[in-house]
Amino acid sequence: MHSLGLCVNKVAFNPLITFVQIHVYNKQKNLSFPLRLVKKIADAVIKLENQSCDELSIYFVTPLVISQLHQQYFNDPSTTDCISFPMDTNKHGEGPEKYRILGEIFVCPQTAFEYAKKHSGDPYEECTLYIVHGLLHLMGYEDTERKKKLIMRKAEKKHMVNLKKLNLLLLPK
Repeated sequence: MHSLGLCVNKVAFNPLITFVQIHVYNKQKNLSFPLRLVKKIADAVIKLENQSCDELSIYFVTPLVISQLHQQYFNDPSTTDCISFPMDTNKHGEGPEKYRILGEIFVCPQTAFEYAKKHSGDPYEECTLYIVHGLLHLMGYEDTERKKKLIMRKAEKKHMVNLKKLNLLLLPK
């Protein structure tokens, strides 16, 4: 028996540890990767940013779907890498509504594939960057102004370095 009380499979139950529900939906066939790895990537970014998050959804979609979303919500019919929709702005889960849904991210792996091919890069690493980029938008980072964009790029770099150290870049299935 551990000092925290309950012991399940020799691991102490700690009521202070929260678990994030990360829903991952793959609606495309351009890049294949383990969905559980996407959850680990998102969890690592959330933890490093010290964000409160109870729930998050990540969708991998086709160029057609991402361009339709881009048109509908941003009045721009072009294909893009990712789109984020923040839900709860309560950053640290304070107040009467402590459950925090961070939001939804839509990622287009085909865009990652095309960009990587054009720039002699790795499409899986590029797609990982899109996940990080989308998460940072959900956490309040912006890239609309030069100064804010530099801050966001620095955060992206920090997370990509951390994910590489943790061996958490997307890989083929």
